[in-house]
Amino acid sequence: MTRSELIEQLAQNKLISIRAAEWIIQEIFDSMTDTLIAGDRIEIRGFGSFEIREYEGYSGRNPKTGLEVSVNPKKTPFFKVGKELKERIMAINVTTKGAD
Repeated sequence: MTRSELIEQLAQNKLISIRAAEWIIQEIFDSMTDTLIAGDRIEIRGFGSFEIREYEGYSGRNPKTGLEVSVNPKKTPFFKVGKELKERIMAINVTTKGAD
């Protein structure tokens, strides 16, 4: 699902304008982004959680040349699926596999 598809679905399901749905989605994403930038964790029960993971710098190798390169420390967003969503996906997976 793309961002525009999400906006369209929200507008249709809640009988609101595309513009209003777009504003709602943007506010949610902005709030989530601001929370992660502040170093806080986001937890949406039944769906999952988002957090920033920090990785230390290290010495690696360029796969093409084999030369040693320095990899800088970095921060990256990480998503962990919630138990309820995982169970729902697994239930669908089991159902479709059994239909073969």
